[in-house]
Amino acid sequence: MPSHRYRMPPEWATHEMTLLTWPDNRETWPGARLNRVEHVYADILEALTPHEKVLLLVANEDAQQAAASMIQNRNIGWDRVRMVRMPTNDVWIRDYGPITLLREHRDEPEDGAKGERSRDMVMCDWGYNAWGGKYPPYDDDNAVPGKLAELLDYPLVLPGMILEGGSIEVNGAGFLLTTESVLMNPNRNPEMSRFQIEKNLRKYLGVDKILWLRRGLRGDDTDGHIDDLARFVGPQTIVTAVSDDPSDPNYEILRENRDRLVNANDCKGVPFEVIELPLPATRIEGTTVDGSEHVPASYANFYIANGCVLVPLYDKRYDDQVLKLFRRLFPDRSIKGIPCNDLVWGQGSIHCITQQVPKLRVPGRPSGTQ
Repeated sequence: MPSHRYRMPPEWATHEMTLLTWPDNRETWPGARLNRVEHVYADILEALTPHEKVLLLVANEDAQQAAASMIQNRNIGWDRVRMVRMPTNDVWIRDYGPITLLREHRDEPEDGAKGERSRDMVMCDWGYNAWGGKYPPYDDDNAVPGKLAELLDYPLVLPGMILEGGSIEVNGAGFLLTTESVLMNPNRNPEMSRFQIEKNLRKYLGVDKILWLRRGLRGDDTDGHIDDLARFVGPQTIVTAVSDDPSDPNYEILRENRDRLVNANDCKGVPFEVIELPLPATRIEGTTVDGSEHVPASYANFYIANGCVLVPLYDKRYDDQVLKLFRRLFPDRSIKGIPCNDLVWGQGSIHCITQQVPKLRVPGRPSGTQ
């Protein structure tokens, strides 16, 4: 009988490609906002494609033509972008897209002899309900993992649980960060206990230790995703958003989150290095589509790709300071700042719209960039 072990590689592991969905939902970005966000996507593709391939989903012919027109006017190599027509409801592929896992097999013969070991990559379809049913319809988005697994010829695994990719963060060494306000929210898996949720995270993501932060940013319609709060930049190092303004509505919760991180130990009992990220202005003029006066603007919503890190920029008071920090944290990757005030108006940023597909490493060969 074969036995399987799964593990989610950290984001800095070598990628086969990045998944993106071209924006076309005018409820998320009404009027002229949609065109401004298309330009942000072009900025991201221009920064990303020199380093790795991109699979770009386009929901319909209009989206395909818009993407093609934008790409041909930029320094983006067509040979690095594979455009695929696939129905979607919105762009947040971090949350509804497949989480690609390393699977280790061991065939165990009935006679008790030592079995053969092998490794492959599988796509995990956790199930998606638009952050607790907030934005119907979401059936097209929910179908994306199965369709991509079939298209790319990956085995598909279904844990039978609602989980968004932006709600989890792993260090590749057995540790996972998440938030109580999301995974324990009855709008996701009301029939599951904390123990059952943790059991699934351990089984399918290959983690041994889980740290729960309490909740997320004001204006975050996901109920508080971890990728706006705290992220691993290495197995032992965490960056976390912190406000220095006591009148900021995020001040207290971000301080509490930081304290939990500072007091945490890794799987070997060693404390993490915790580095603070400033919090940009999150209050906007007017309101977003769902009536919020705040957006979840956070420098923690960066994306680590092959050879580069894409860092969202929001606030001239802090942008240069943050870019300098990321250059120190990732000396072997180019750091590209992407202005994201238009993107985050839709209540997500760079990490929310990207999803990595890790590359299967051949034993004995070092990983590298493409």
